Amino acid sequence: MKALKVVLQYLVFLGLGIGIIYYMFNSMSAADKAAMYDSMKQTRLWIIFPVLVSGYLSHWFRALRWKMMLKPLDIVPTTTNTTLAILIGYLVNLLVPRMGEVAKCTILAKYEHVPADKMVGTVVAERAFDVLVLGLITLTAFGLQADVIGEFVNDKILSAFAAKTTLIAAGISGMVFFVLLLVYVARKYQHSKIGRFIKGLSDGVATIWKLENRGRFLLLTVLIWGNYYLQVMMGFWSLPATEHLGWLCGMVVLVFGSVGMIATPGGLGAYPALVALILGYYHMSPADGQALGWVSWVAQAVIVILLGVGALIVLPIFNRKKHHAAHRVDTK
Repeated sequence: MKALKVVLQYLVFLGLGIGIIYYMFNSMSAADKAAMYDSMKQTRLWIIFPVLVSGYLSHWFRALRWKMMLKPLDIVPTTTNTTLAILIGYLVNLLVPRMGEVAKCTILAKYEHVPADKMVGTVVAERAFDVLVLGLITLTAFGLQADVIGEFVNDKILSAFAAKTTLIAAGISGMVFFVLLLVYVARKYQHSKIGRFIKGLSDGVATIWKLENRGRFLLLTVLIWGNYYLQVMMGFWSLPATEHLGWLCGMVVLVFGSVGMIATPGGLGAYPALVALILGYYHMSPADGQALGWVSWVAQAVIVILLGVGALIVLPIFNRKKHHAAHRVDTK
């Protein structure tokens, strides 16, 4: 049943991505498609290397931040295993949205011999904090670029919220009810398997309030998102048609691109569509907007695949050597 649920989830999100791609290309004229391909042919391929470096650094900083959150739970994994687990998690996310979070906990638990249920709570807390950061970036970007995208915010976002007030209220009420239900189950069945899992989950979430060095945590968060931001800007610089776009535009694209990466597996279809949509407000042609979206998406996907596959190869080798080294120390 669980495997069927995962397959159905994957098919739904994949279908959404394919549907977006079909609609996007079907709505473009033959001239726009030709212009998009011509723009993509001008891609400066050498930029893929600095993007690869920046992509790896963002994962490494995330590994260091995750280690900080695991420490209050008395889980102290190696930085190498934590980084490799995160790289593999992103590879899994490219196939099935959000399953990568479970995968990285499972992998780290296996190689570090620690409980996975407690780590899941830290991942929930980490993602919640990142959503908060993305919200702050969104408010900042929309505030600084109100003269450019004010029409989009009024027509698309505010009107949507106004039209769906009841649905939003119901969603918030449902979330509150779900949290209260978890608290009830955890207290009533605290010695059961589900009770222990919920307890581990809550302990993981609570770690964000138990950090010894919150300043370092915030610095690592800035470095993570700073690298995401830098990758967007390098995407601009990779095409002659978009190299003139500035840092404030990059902040807006970061926001919309992040939403696209969440919507479908690895942002398939959604990332290029949202990037092209918002660049239209910067007087970019649909062809150039689509070209940037697809070049940036392909570059990110290639990086995730390269780093993820590399991590799959390195992980057992590293731990085999670590095990042999520990065994030699024990026998002395």
